[in-house]
Amino acid sequence: MDATLKTVIGGELVELPGTIAAIRATMKAGQAAEFDREIEHVPAAELPAALVRWALAGTGADEEDDSLFERLARGEDIGATQADTTDSEVA
Repeated sequence: MDATLKTVIGGELVELPGTIAAIRATMKAGQAAEFDREIEHVPAAELPAALVRWALAGTGADEEDDSLFERLARGEDIGATQADTTDSEVA
């Protein structure tokens, strides 16, 4: 079984490719060449975020995020709560 990444897009659980080869296999030639050029130079600590960004490309997740950030910028209550990580409350 191939490794996958899981996320929610549009309210639906989505499985994305979870290996460099599987992410690359979803791309057209030009995009794959760009991926190859970039991924070889990504610092190891930043590699997971870069792979997720590439795996999410073309899924509509960016548009969903942009919409959410626009709503937040307008001050709309989106039902989020502030995380409080004070030591006295962390179990």
